[in-house]
Amino acid sequence: MSITPDRKAEVISAHARSERDTGSAEVQVAILSERISNLTGHFKTHKKDNHSRRGLLKLVSQRRRLLDHLKVTDVGRYQSLIETLGLRR
Repeated sequence: MSITPDRKAEVISAHARSERDTGSAEVQVAILSERISNLTGHFKTHKKDNHSRRGLLKLVSQRRRLLDHLKVTDVGRYQSLIETLGLRR
């Protein structure tokens, strides 16, 4: 369910804007997307896990807020991020 440190380092290096960037909106959205995809896989086998489902909804809304912020501040970065991650919006 959680993201391993190795996988997290890969995601950070793939979406970082500079060498030491770990907190930009792109990196945060990419990490949240990875956690969301892990949780959706978890729900395929554990359909009644409502406590984790609440956490999933919080992650989705947090990602949505970060994407909205990125869309307002820099549309080009927003467009490239959603294309890279394969998000619908």
